[in-house]
Amino acid sequence: MTEFKGFKKDSPDILQLVSFVIGSEEFGIDILCVQEINRMLQITKVPNAPEYVSGIINLRGRVIPVIDLRHRLGLPPKDTDHNTRIIVIEVCGKTVGFIVDSVKEVIRIPQNITETPPEIVAGINSEFIKAVGKLSDRLLILIDLEKILSAAELTGLSSAA
Repeated sequence: MTEFKGFKKDSPDILQLVSFVIGSEEFGIDILCVQEINRMLQITKVPNAPEYVSGIINLRGRVIPVIDLRHRLGLPPKDTDHNTRIIVIEVCGKTVGFIVDSVKEVIRIPQNITETPPEIVAGINSEFIKAVGKLSDRLLILIDLEKILSAAELTGLSSAA
């Protein structure tokens, strides 16, 4: 886990994130939204689902819709490999899985090293981006989970599952 010196562990000014990679970019989401991280599982296709929905999985008796985050962000497709993971998150009271290329680490960063994103970051529309963290050696794109899927899309996913 990466931490920055000079900040208290439980300070409200610290963001705790799970970082993951899609393509050549590193993203982060709030660790409190993450329920678990799994290797790729058998995904069952759902007829008439939106293109960004890969299908559904059975996770210990719970049926969970799975979103191809790469597709949702408008990035080119990629075959899954041994690094591919499904991050199971809860957003707006709904449980959803996101397929990512790989999960990197749990990281704590000071809130003050983040800033509002420019209109387009790494070819991704800024509507899905909450902020950009300026780390010493790289940028970390913070995803806004509530904007990745609209309320109507979340309702539709729940009924599909």
